[in-house]
Amino acid sequence: MPGLVKAVFVEPGQEVTAGDRLAILEAMKMEHTLTAARDGRVAEVLARPGDQVQAGAPLIRLEEDADA
Repeated sequence: MPGLVKAVFVEPGQEVTAGDRLAILEAMKMEHTLTAARDGRVAEVLARPGDQVQAGAPLIRLEEDADA
């Protein structure tokens, strides 16, 4: 959904576990917590607090899963 990035809690190189809080997006007058879908390492943070983002825009990218 389109919205405003309110906070980002991770940085490149950081290890995350499935369910970890990555960012908060404000959309439709509500705050939505974005969480890690899987364990991994943050490869890129593509949005900063204050950025307006479009629906479906990537905000944080995890490194590719080596087991896949």
